[in-house]
Amino acid sequence: MRPTVALGLYVALSGCASLPTACLPPAQPMTTAELLFGRNIGNRVGVSEADFAQFTAREITPRFPDGLTVIEARGQWRDAGTIIREPSKLVLVTFADDAQKRANLDAIIDAYKLKFSQKSVLSTIRTSCVSFHDK
Repeated sequence: MRPTVALGLYVALSGCASLPTACLPPAQPMTTAELLFGRNIGNRVGVSEADFAQFTAREITPRFPDGLTVIEARGQWRDAGTIIREPSKLVLVTFADDAQKRANLDAIIDAYKLKFSQKSVLSTIRTSCVSFHDK
């Protein structure tokens, strides 16, 4: 790769690490996490609606008592060249960022993997401009 092209790519991509966090009022910067939980255990649905509701009540709500959203989803991923599809749950949590809340996300993920024999849980974390419209 030519040095000028490499430098151009570096400059273009380095902006991704420091996206602006300025929000237009009344919005304020907060952190939003998306957690995607697959519900299959092996080749069948092994995490029922009741199981997930109980998991939410025991593991997620105590760590994020200010609120969260659970959305029904259909996930797919590739395993050894085969597309696997499964019912999933998408949990959205928005919070003022701090180390304890990030640790809470990790604890939720670890608890789900252990309780339901999961290989992984997908998570994304981003800065969001948030405002509550309650009037």
